[in-house]
Amino acid sequence: MKISKKDWLFIGVIVIVLAVFYAISGEEKTKRVPVDEKHQAAYELFKKTQSKMEVDKTCPSCHFEPGGVPFPAKHPVKPKDGPMRCLFCHKLKASAAGK
Repeated sequence: MKISKKDWLFIGVIVIVLAVFYAISGEEKTKRVPVDEKHQAAYELFKKTQSKMEVDKTCPSCHFEPGGVPFPAKHPVKPKDGPMRCLFCHKLKASAAGK
């Protein structure tokens, strides 16, 4: 069986797509939620409800109040409307989350 020019082109496109996926996949750069006494309530709530949305509702009590934990300068803009989605990027540590 002979491989035609169209087949080589298709194989080349597939190789390029896979190379791009490999190049953009890398080390996870977002910080995980620390396992400490300040975040213990969040881990316990997650163990109880298994809902990241419920845990997200508790984040503003420390992170958005005046005098709370400040965000780094390069932190993405926080949404002004709708629910906070902290755990969309920041992951809970699996061993502490009961997984």
